Amino acid sequence: MGKKIGVIGSGIVGQVLANGFIKYGYDVMLGTNNKSKHEELKSKTGGKCRIGSFEGTAKFGEIVVLAVKGTAAESALKSSGRPNLKGKTVIDATNPIADAPPVNGVIQFFTSFNESLMERLQKLAPEAHFVKSFSCIGNAFMVNPDFNGVQPTMFICGNNDRAKQEVHVILDQFGWDIEDLGKVEAARAIEPLCILWCIPGMIHNRWTHALKLLRK
Repeated sequence: MGKKIGVIGSGIVGQVLANGFIKYGYDVMLGTNNKSKHEELKSKTGGKCRIGSFEGTAKFGEIVVLAVKGTAAESALKSSGRPNLKGKTVIDATNPIADAPPVNGVIQFFTSFNESLMERLQKLAPEAHFVKSFSCIGNAFMVNPDFNGVQPTMFICGNNDRAKQEVHVILDQFGWDIEDLGKVEAARAIEPLCILWCIPGMIHNRWTHALKLLRK
């Protein structure tokens, strides 16, 4: 059995990632603060996933995944109990998407280019080891993306090398080419890749693509 993974957030992203971890032999708990969703979530994870509160999930996970709406990320982090995340790798799959509608296919962010959501989260829980990941791709391609034999690139960043290595192992299992862009400030560049990824979908209803870094 692999490490214990706590996935905070029970929407489609959380469900997809939870099922991905289950596929690769991890012991998974999916966190929701809506008790009425427990049976539904058990069904959507094939009965192979524990269901708990945000706080219980944060305590359970040796590695924790934050997979909530960006507007709810700071609140979810507080609800999880920041001491429960001390010293743990926290995979940050969030994007700072504002509630305002897109403009000509360009989604709006509530952060600036000089501050990422991940930086806010890292400041809020300074003893956790945040790693940005899964933020520049749609949920349909988060686990074992199939692009005719070409591995798309997942861009990651974070301040702790051990935490990034843990995420590297997971991404390798999930079938990704990995590009480590350094420290937490790099999230200022990674998070807006979500805007880029969404534009073809918003304008042309094309959602079956991914980003690839070409190297020479």
